[in-house]
Amino acid sequence: MKILSRYILREHIAPFFLSLLVVTFVLLIDRVIDLLDLIIEKKLDANTVLQLFGLSLPYMIALSIPMAVLVATILAFGRMTVDRETIAMKSSGINLYRMLGPLIVTTLLLTGVMAWFNHYFLPNANHKLKNLTVKIAYYRPMTIIKPNEFTTLTNYTIYVRENLNNELREVLIYDRSQTKLPRIITAETGEVVQLDNGNSLQIILHSGEMHERNEQEQGKYQLRRFENFSVYIRDLATNLDFTDSAYRSDREMTYPQLMAAIRAKETELADKDRELGNLDKRLQALENKPKDYASSVEQRRLGIMKTQAEDQKRQITENLRSLQVEYHKKFAISFAIVIFVLMGIPLGLMTRTSGIGMAFSVSSVIFLIYYVALTGGEELADRALMSPFLSMWLTNIVFIVLGVLLVYLSLREKHLINLNLLSWRLTHRKVKLEDAPDELIH
Repeated sequence: MKILSRYILREHIAPFFLSLLVVTFVLLIDRVIDLLDLIIEKKLDANTVLQLFGLSLPYMIALSIPMAVLVATILAFGRMTVDRETIAMKSSGINLYRMLGPLIVTTLLLTGVMAWFNHYFLPNANHKLKNLTVKIAYYRPMTIIKPNEFTTLTNYTIYVRENLNNELREVLIYDRSQTKLPRIITAETGEVVQLDNGNSLQIILHSGEMHERNEQEQGKYQLRRFENFSVYIRDLATNLDFTDSAYRSDREMTYPQLMAAIRAKETELADKDRELGNLDKRLQALENKPKDYASSVEQRRLGIMKTQAEDQKRQITENLRSLQVEYHKKFAISFAIVIFVLMGIPLGLMTRTSGIGMAFSVSSVIFLIYYVALTGGEELADRALMSPFLSMWLTNIVFIVLGVLLVYLSLREKHLINLNLLSWRLTHRKVKLEDAPDELIH
């Protein structure tokens, strides 16, 4: 029995890593397309590009591992069904579901690992990725001086007619760095030089003019002509050290940070409720007093304070709800591994597929439905149409019910759909069903 249990577990290993590689690669390609323009525009060095994709990987892995588990389970049990191994087990009086102990233990361990991954590793990676992309937005800023567009960099607004490999023609610069009144600089040509690893720029101008007004003496206007003049634009970005920023959104918070933020928002909400209660009491007391000018002014003042407090309470409630949704979502996605194993076993037994392409197709449909439902639940929670807990766990509950139903059907030896037979029918449309090979029908 132990040998058979370990055999079933081993059947999952190769399909799991293969599907994990394929799914992650597909997600990575999608990410490459999103980042390609940024990489080309900023002319990032290889190290920065590797950091960018390396920090994008954890999010992809968080999505690809549950799907890889589903693909591996369908493939493993589908192959055993196609090769009649499940029939041999039944003929020997062995209940396949009783042989799943090691698989269940491994599934629970992987679920625990994913829960840790989603609550600790992924938020830190998201935080670093956000900071890196923000820094990249300013990195090598010479590339964002586009022709026929106004480009603002700190206290300078730049317009050029042409920019060919950082060689500029017909340059116009509004310089607000030194005085309240902008200094206008024009030049026939110029060139851009990067300084301080992209944190500063030197724009070297040739054959130009400088127009400025005197702040001390109104009406005074100065015009200076030059053959060569340099404009220095500094402190565009400190460096590419992307661990400095302390602010974290809900998706960048680890489990302790998320819990601390939730408790803080709950305290704020309770304080705001008490404040509103006190304002209601004061307003009620004014209602019972004789009307005069002073009481009317006080009533209006308290009314404004109440409106502001209600707006603040609404904002706190929205923030709290967002934090609670993120908290439950991390656990729900981790638990999806258990659900996909529960669904994958009967699907593999009932669909009779040993081809990775068909297994990927079935898994993709299931995962897409799951992800859309989860995203829809998140949207409902954000609109206060559903509680954060239910919005994130309802999809899992529905899929558990479907998984139990599929297990029941597989125990009754029902075939949901014979994918191999369906594939054969699609390629042999003119052949009658009764002429199909026996191994596809039985």
